[in-house]
Amino acid sequence: MHLLVSTPAGDARCTLLSAPAERTRAALALGHGAGGGIEAPDLAALAAALPPLGITVALVEQPWRLAGRKLAPAPKTLDAGWLPTVAALRAELPAGLPLLVGGRSAGARVACRTAAATGAAGVLALAFPLHPPGRPERSRAAELLGCPAPTLVVQGAADPFGGGDAFPPLGAHQRLLALPYGNHSFAVPKSAPISGEDLLRQITDAVAEWALDVAAT
Repeated sequence: MHLLVSTPAGDARCTLLSAPAERTRAALALGHGAGGGIEAPDLAALAAALPPLGITVALVEQPWRLAGRKLAPAPKTLDAGWLPTVAALRAELPAGLPLLVGGRSAGARVACRTAAATGAAGVLALAFPLHPPGRPERSRAAELLGCPAPTLVVQGAADPFGGGDAFPPLGAHQRLLALPYGNHSFAVPKSAPISGEDLLRQITDAVAEWALDVAAT
């Protein structure tokens, strides 16, 4: 199912991959990064793995991406495209179904910044860009630490935007899954003792467990 949403930043689109109606326990809206779309391997893996476990997944394409532009706009414009899209998605879901939000890279930042406004039950931050590559002094940690919802951060050790060991102490409601391998796209080097598929499986397993736990609280 596709849901086209008019926003102040232009039209956004949700692609819904629904869990079986009798088993649905939560929904997870996921946004993409500034350099790619919903076809990113981690987003695609989650969209395939979660619905059979009772978690409906909504892949959100921001207006700039849907319009064919190559560069993402300013954060406030990303937020303006995200907020009404999540609201429209919530209206399509069964009443009372826990709605979690998240995304990868820039999409993770959007989800953290807007968590209170969307009323998210939880936030998933995939490859959160803690700082620009080589510029650790330009930290974006405040966006993450200020997120009030239960949060799962998934970070690869070789991420130039900040590996798992670069993160400051998180809040009691926040959890960091620091992966021993993986770059910003969660690709692993050939010399790694695990494959890219193994890493993605670790991510989908951890996200499923966390999302179902959040939904149950």
